[in-house]
Amino acid sequence: MSLTKVLAAVPVADFEASLAWYERLLGRPADARPMPALADWHLTDTAWVQVHLDRDHAGHTALNFAVDDLDAHTAELAGRGIALGKVTITDKNAKLAPVTDPSGNRITVIENPST
Repeated sequence: MSLTKVLAAVPVADFEASLAWYERLLGRPADARPMPALADWHLTDTAWVQVHLDRDHAGHTALNFAVDDLDAHTAELAGRGIALGKVTITDKNAKLAPVTDPSGNRITVIENPST
């Protein structure tokens, strides 16, 4: 098997509210809207986030974003109306900060100095 992309699929209960929230989280509109209740953000050539309407599975997804500077990203997100939760520091000095989308899916922003 030869993989060409990894797509993180995030099921949501209210597509329009979630679309607006993810636009704020990711700092831009979706790159593609292939179906009425599906939006894609192409974060890199091989890593996409898909937000899609699926009320039965909404709120049960965990999504992690690795960043180079958690403090800078925290300030940037705050400027867009998204407040990350309390920062946790692991025994390897990685910093993690959670936030929950409108459907209850958990997104964790991670700064890992060892990578």
